[in-house]
Formats: sequence, C-alpha cells, structure tokens
Amino acid sequence: MSTSPSEPNQNGQGCCCKKPEQKPRRSFNNTTYFATLALVALVWWGAYSHTIPFSQWVTYSLFGLAKGTHAADALEFFLYDTAKILLLLVAMVYAIAWVRISLSVEKVRDFLTGKKRIIGYLMGSGFGAVTPFCSCSSIPLFMGFTAARIPLGITMAFLITSPLINEVAIVILWGLLGWKFTVVYVTVGMFAGIVGGFFMDRLKAERWLQPFLLQNANMPLQQPVTEGAPAPTFTVAQRHAFAFAETRDIFRRVWMWVIIGVAVGAALHGYVPQEWITGTLGKGQWWSVPLAVSIGIPLYTNVTGIIPVMESLLMKGLPLGTTLALCMSTIAVSLPEVLMLKQVMRWQLLALFVVMMLVIFTLVGWFFNAMNFTLL
Repeated sequence: MSTSPSEPNQNGQGCCCKKPEQKPRRSFNNTTYFATLALVALVWWGAYSHTIPFSQWVTYSLFGLAKGTHAADALEFFLYDTAKILLLLVAMVYAIAWVRISLSVEKVRDFLTGKKRIIGYLMGSGFGAVTPFCSCSSIPLFMGFTAARIPLGITMAFLITSPLINEVAIVILWGLLGWKFTVVYVTVGMFAGIVGGFFMDRLKAERWLQPFLLQNANMPLQQPVTEGAPAPTFTVAQRHAFAFAETRDIFRRVWMWVIIGVAVGAALHGYVPQEWITGTLGKGQWWSVPLAVSIGIPLYTNVTGIIPVMESLLMKGLPLGTTLALCMSTIAVSLPEVLMLKQVMRWQLLALFVVMMLVIFTLVGWFFNAMNFTLL
C-alpha cells in the first residue's frame, strides 16, 4: 500500500513530492509603519543637512586637496550635488507615489477629451508636468491617449511637457537654482507643450500616425463595465507597497543618469575655464542658441540628470536662454526617443515633431538672451 504525499515513507522521511510549508505572512501594522517612517525621515533629514560638511570633509580632509584647485572644486561639487539629488529623489518619488496610487489615468483621459481645446492643451501640459516620466517612458501613455481618441494636439502637449517637468525636478531646481529659475523653467516647459500641441492640431498631424494607431483611434470608445462605481480605496500597506516599488524602479532607471549629469557638471565647474564658455557660447551670439540646441539632440538624459549641468553652465556665465535651449533639447528630443517614436509615427510626423521642438527651443533661447535675463 502506497503512502500518501503527506505521510512518511518506510525510511521515516516525508515523500519528496510534499510541498514545503509556507510561512504565514506577517501582518502589516500601521503604527509600526508610521513610527518607522518617522525614524527614516529623521535619518534622511540628518543626511540631507550634512551634505555640504560631508563633501568638504571628503575633499579637503580625507583626500587632502587644496582649496581653490580645479580638482578640489570638481570633487566637492560632485559629492555635494550627487548626495543632495539622490536623497531628494528617493524622498520625493516615494511621497508622490504614495499619493498618486489613487490617480485614475482613464478618468484623466475622459476629463481631457470633454474640454475645450485650449483648456485641453493646458490640461495635457499640466498632466505631463506632474507625471515622473522621461521622454521614452512617456510614449506608452501617448499611445493610450491616442487610442482613446484624445486629440493629437492635447496628447502632444503631454508628450512634450512630461519629460521636461516633474515634481522631483521642481524641488531640485528650487534647491539648487532658486525659485526664480524654477518658475521660468516650468513656464517655458508648459509653454512649449501648449504651443506644440496647438500647431499639431492646426496642421492636422494625426493623419501621419502609424496605421494601427489610426485604426484604434477610429474605433468607438467602449464604456468600462465599472463606470459609476465608487473609486477604489487603498490601505496603508498597499500605498507603501506601490510607493516602494515605484521608488525602487525610478531610482534604478535614474541614478546612473544623475551621477553622469553631476559628473559632467562637476567637470564643467572645476575644469572648464569661464573664458572658454563665454567665448564660445556665452556672448549671446545669435548662432549660439541653435548650436546649443543641435548639440543637445544626440545626448540623452532626464531632467533630474541635466539639472547639475544647468547649474554649472549658468555659474560659468552661459546666458540663460542658451542654457535653457541646450538642456531642454537634451531632455525633450533625443535619439532613443526618436527611435521609439518611429514605431508610432510616420516619418512626416516624426520630422515635424523634431523640427518643431528645435524651433521652439531656439526661439525661447533667443527671447531670454535678448531680454538679458540673469537669475543667479
């Protein structure tokens, strides 16, 4: 008579096919969670408030570099900005994701579709500003919006603004470059999205989408079966799980670009003479702005990684308009994004998108250089 899977065999051992017992999951305790969160926040604030002393200690005490040298200036800048940006990144992404779990993309689509066009541009650009996507990761939502029959102009306003602005970038910009520059940057980013969306609609550019998107866009919208049902509620445990996963995912995708961006900024800050910057692009010549935009296209980074480069360029005397043109073209138009967009756009729409971005950023650069804005 054979033994059952749960009974021991003749050797007194359980059958090899018996499934191991699973340990019960530990219950999530809200009190413990908030107490731990408060402790982590305290440790975070201690680390954040000591970024300057830490960078100076490593530079001048640990490595023994002399103050005022190129190497010392570059290293101190690199350590300070890297620590500050990464700490802000973790804290802000977690906090925003903790709240954002309740955001319904479907409701946002329905809301945008029903608005007047000019309000739709503003809402599309505003939604892009509060979503933490880079230029490439914005494309799936672009496809979803198009399939939902949201006008292409509104969708383009989102696609243009989303990589340029997010909450983390605003916080970091405010901390590094002050509120004036932050306001200017956010205004220019949203302006680019609104103007770009307007021109896309005026040119009826939706005819240059790939056929599969046009087919989906022409299909009637299907009403979800749960329409009218109350919005789902989320427990503290679910919010924490979502926020932790979001933070981990974004951090994994962004940390390298932060370090690369800070390293470029540190090199500019420590080693590039101010005379070279002002002599090449810093005198505000008319050609310096389109040249800066052209230089930015082959590069690829996100807004978080480009902020240290902005700071260094401005501190080296590069005009505000030229700095904005260079950095925005690097963020909003890149070779990886173009390759991905080719899957959803025909070459006519892709070329129109790239040229439109270059024209907008060049005009923005010329405007701010002509007005002689100085924010630092």
